[in-house]
Amino acid sequence: MSNTTLGSLFVALGAAGALAGVVVTVLGLAGRRRGWWRDSAMLAGLMMAAAAGAFLVMERALITRDFTVSFVAAHGSSRTPTLFNFATLWSALEGSILLWTLVLCGYVAAVVIKFRGRGGDPMMAWVMLTLFVVCAFFFLLMVGPARPFVAFDPQPLANGQPFDGPGPNPLLQNHILMAFHPPILYLGYVGFTVPFAFAIAALATGRVGEGWLVATRRWTVMAWGFLTLGVMLGAWWSYETLGWGGYWGWDPVENVSLLPWLTGTAFIHSVMVQERRGMLGVWNLSLVVATFSLTILGTFVTRSGVLESVHAFVESGIGPWFLTFFGLIVVVSLGLIAWRGDELRAPGRIDSPLSREGAFLMNNVVFAAFAFVVLLGTIFPLIVEAFDGRTLTVGSPYFERMTMPIGFVLLFLMAVAPVLPWRKTSAGVLSERLIWPAWAGVGVIVLSVLLGARGWAPLLAFGLGGFAGGAALRQIILAVRRQGWRGVVGRTNGGMIVHLGVVLIAVALAASNAYVRQEIFEMTPGETVELSGHTFTFLGTEVVEFANRVERQAAVRIDGEQVYEPAIAVYDFAGRLIGIPSVRSTLTDDVALSITELSDDGQTIFLRVTIQPLIVWLWIGGVVMAAGTMLAIAPGNRRSPTAPVSARLRSASGGGARRSRQLVP
Repeated sequence: MSNTTLGSLFVALGAAGALAGVVVTVLGLAGRRRGWWRDSAMLAGLMMAAAAGAFLVMERALITRDFTVSFVAAHGSSRTPTLFNFATLWSALEGSILLWTLVLCGYVAAVVIKFRGRGGDPMMAWVMLTLFVVCAFFFLLMVGPARPFVAFDPQPLANGQPFDGPGPNPLLQNHILMAFHPPILYLGYVGFTVPFAFAIAALATGRVGEGWLVATRRWTVMAWGFLTLGVMLGAWWSYETLGWGGYWGWDPVENVSLLPWLTGTAFIHSVMVQERRGMLGVWNLSLVVATFSLTILGTFVTRSGVLESVHAFVESGIGPWFLTFFGLIVVVSLGLIAWRGDELRAPGRIDSPLSREGAFLMNNVVFAAFAFVVLLGTIFPLIVEAFDGRTLTVGSPYFERMTMPIGFVLLFLMAVAPVLPWRKTSAGVLSERLIWPAWAGVGVIVLSVLLGARGWAPLLAFGLGGFAGGAALRQIILAVRRQGWRGVVGRTNGGMIVHLGVVLIAVALAASNAYVRQEIFEMTPGETVELSGHTFTFLGTEVVEFANRVERQAAVRIDGEQVYEPAIAVYDFAGRLIGIPSVRSTLTDDVALSITELSDDGQTIFLRVTIQPLIVWLWIGGVVMAAGTMLAIAPGNRRSPTAPVSARLRSASGGGARRSRQLVP
């Protein structure tokens, strides 16, 4: 059986399983099918098997260079290296939808396994119904406008050689991060489907207490952690591959990956208020809906071709499908929230702005403002083009000017919120808990000035970073004193380690943006130039042939020591030159070299030199955040909500919150 036929059968089988799952769970909710959970579990397994089968068939087609599959003919090549040939599957539209569906079915199977003893709970029926609907949408995409398995007749080339495909975009096959960044990002994107499904189930059943939050706590943090790591790897890929000396250019596709991260971060903080005080129920549900909706909107932007981006795929007919699905999600979710409005109204209130819940509420407002600024700058060109046909670009200056003050406020809240008690506090207690973090912030500013740092914005960022880092370290030290090594385990304490990672990233962002130095030098062999205390000697060029490209590499010695080799690559099918930068990283600064122009004989190069301090701490901060996320997922000392407000809420909901406690992992 051909790969095209077998893959199409797997896709059809998965679509049938998803649609059957919708029917089975609806019948279960109507009381007409008592064995709905058993059937749902079997259908979830069928979907997982179908998605995995389709994925493996496509990979087999890519590995064996089966050009009778249209996707392989359009994006595969016998010259593509093995790793990037495997990653070709998610380098283009149809394959990326296939990977998305595989990850989604994996999450559905995990939910079935985790909650296999709750088959009699109507809430789980609504969870499964929501998951089946989302799965059906993606499977139907592969049946309709994004078919991955289309037959193709590969004819010999004009010179009589056998047919060979072009391979993936050159920018997607010259760095190893291409093999890891998209799958990890998808694990984050798709992972938010699970808390969304539980939110819909809570609204549908009226069990809107904190039980559904507890049931999805680790799922949410895990999805957020994957999304965080995916965004960081994307920034690293951009920095290492594009050669422009930066890592975040406020590209539309970069922005749409940031949007669900912002709302997801707000939700992770806000949920603690509902668990402890029974407040912000509407806000939490809205944040979950917004996060999932933004993943769908981001998928639309990435895969419809409506915006130009180095990350986006070509224009396709898939856009209307995603817009329709996005609209359906928003309308249904908001309708359910409005329907349950009375039950979601919290009986409690914030006693004082100087309380942890007050700080978390302010934190949510700031994150929402951040998301709005980014969303507006990203979709505004689409709105303008839709109404009057003008092409408009919103550049980095808008985003940097609007988000910088928001970032300062977030750093301040990161320092203050962890030390605040619930309900209210006194100025004396607050000053006692903040004195050492404040001195840490002052010390960082003084040290920065002594090291030569100038400018109010970076110095303020360094000071607030020291303030926030000091507050996080204070909490960690106190927890370790009380609990030993378990003081770094659990949501709260792991969250403090995440805060430390955020501080490292904030400081690195401020330093690298404020003190970047960049120049382009015209150089001939033997010539030496100097920039920002570093020397660069051009030694010459050589031509190196690879299976998929030919590179002309320039040898450049930095500071009289190690030689680095930025290059210009020529891919036969691309019809253009692709720059391959070379980067020297140290704990103090990064030196990035890229060739902007090269003479025909290779004797003259135009070398762009970019020097940025503390760049490596961006990646170290990302690793610290990932470690903190894993510690936050690990079981800690869980405390149930004990405040009277929360108790009254559970009582007012008719015991619904207590029933939803059955879902606690």
